[in-house]
Amino acid sequence: MSAEQQWDHSVDVLVVGSGNGALTAALACYEMGTQDVLVIEKSDLVGGTSATSGGGVWIPCNRYAKAAGAQDSFEDAKKYLMSTIPEGDVPEEMIDTYLQVAPEMVDFMHERTHMRYESLEHYPDYYTNVEGSRTGHRSMEPARFDSSLLGDDVKRLRPTHHMMRLFNRIYFTQVEAALLTVQAPGWVKLTMKLLASYYLDFLWLLRGHSRSRQICTGAAGVARLWYSLKERNIPLWTETTMESLVDENGKVIGAVITKDGKTQRIQARKGVVLAAGGFEKNQAMREQYLPAPTDTSWSGGVAGNTGDAIREGLRLGAATRLMSGAWWCTTISVPGEPAPRLSVMEKSYPGSCIVNMRGERFANESQNYMAFQKDLYEAHSEETPCSPMYQVFDARFRRDYIVGPLMTASLKPDWTIPKEWFETKLVGKANTVRELAEQLGIDADNLEKTVAKMNQYAKDGKDPEFQRGDSAYDRYYGDPRFEPNPCLGAIDEAPFYAIRLDAGDFGTQGGLATNPNAQVMREDGSWVEGLYAVGNCSAAVLPTYPGPGSTLGPAMTFAYQAAKHISGQ
Repeated sequence: MSAEQQWDHSVDVLVVGSGNGALTAALACYEMGTQDVLVIEKSDLVGGTSATSGGGVWIPCNRYAKAAGAQDSFEDAKKYLMSTIPEGDVPEEMIDTYLQVAPEMVDFMHERTHMRYESLEHYPDYYTNVEGSRTGHRSMEPARFDSSLLGDDVKRLRPTHHMMRLFNRIYFTQVEAALLTVQAPGWVKLTMKLLASYYLDFLWLLRGHSRSRQICTGAAGVARLWYSLKERNIPLWTETTMESLVDENGKVIGAVITKDGKTQRIQARKGVVLAAGGFEKNQAMREQYLPAPTDTSWSGGVAGNTGDAIREGLRLGAATRLMSGAWWCTTISVPGEPAPRLSVMEKSYPGSCIVNMRGERFANESQNYMAFQKDLYEAHSEETPCSPMYQVFDARFRRDYIVGPLMTASLKPDWTIPKEWFETKLVGKANTVRELAEQLGIDADNLEKTVAKMNQYAKDGKDPEFQRGDSAYDRYYGDPRFEPNPCLGAIDEAPFYAIRLDAGDFGTQGGLATNPNAQVMREDGSWVEGLYAVGNCSAAVLPTYPGPGSTLGPAMTFAYQAAKHISGQ
């Protein structure tokens, strides 16, 4: 080894990132015999976007669905994906590999680690009008986890997004979130149960913990993997930044990192696995690749996701795919909150609509959040800007449903709404629809017409403009108390309200092109030896987001594939 290649530390595999994909790669490598593994994380918290997310994983034919008696097949799943993914966006071999290997990955991790999931019986695919779709049991969410098992390291676990915690303290599952947000029958009992479990855990609270011991969703998924890592004494260094990859004759042999303010050279004898997230917090890259309008402040992604891994791959001649895409979701930016809120469920409930500044609807509000924002970009122009937009609703809606930071009227009465929210036009309130429009700068004539049409649609049970409520997914977040369409209700009880939404996301989906072994590819079809990429720094395999958990499933599956290739299996 030349003097220039002296190493400060040497391992078989270096994993960059600490989300589901990264931790799955590390654990799978270990279990397959490649046990000298080091995981590094840029921030001071473990988990990345995986931890802040809902933690869902979309995998047809998984063991948990089979145990619940679900009927599914590879053939139906592939028909569904081939109908929802635009031709040419994803190599067919990647889709086949995913569908074939993902259930195997789940079995492997279930049998060898603390990874545990629960099948979502009633959570439908996002495009239920497409052949091969299912109305449940393809997505799963992490089982609850006792975070005290992490010991003092629980303080280093990145929590799930604050919108998925009751009073910012008590975790709840995705299934419970749907019940709480719509205040469906049983929501009071559930709330009391969650509060009791929190306040009766005296020892935990006395130790100075503000969040509940039992954690759910994304944080639970990461915690289960991290706990498995700790049992195997696999080191995980936080506050450690990958500065660059080290290559020799076209092969990646290590990386230059910064830890504790010092630069170190880490040798990776068998490979480097990049699992460091996308570029959603890099404004320059957003403007280079993503459609306008775009802004880092609208993104619910993790602050450290600035495209480091993608930029290094590009420096080494890697090919990319889907760089113009993101995991789109409208967001609500609330003054003083640490990150924007994702607007997922509240758009679907009956008695509201979303309009642009011209006071016009531009999409089906009840469709999945990814499709909604794609429609937004289709409709957006300089003449008809669709961001910012406003969700408009009435007093009845305000009483019945949680709307972002507004909660419900009983949980957050109007007199408690901060003055700043009105001054910044985050929120509007008025006695008439026209006054509401004038207050927020929306075209008043058009908004009155839009609301009148919505009220007629509610009576008819049909939305002839955008077919809201026609699909099973639309109705999943509807309110069954409303007939004939659970997604359509009148907007006619004063006062009237509105809340501003932006064209946000929870991560980018474009990245380094990879083959079925997760090896990073060049434009000529060759691969960069010793370099693997998974998760949001690699190009998406399910770019249309066919169901809840379409990012984590591929991240974990191709991390498992990378481990097999690295370990010669």
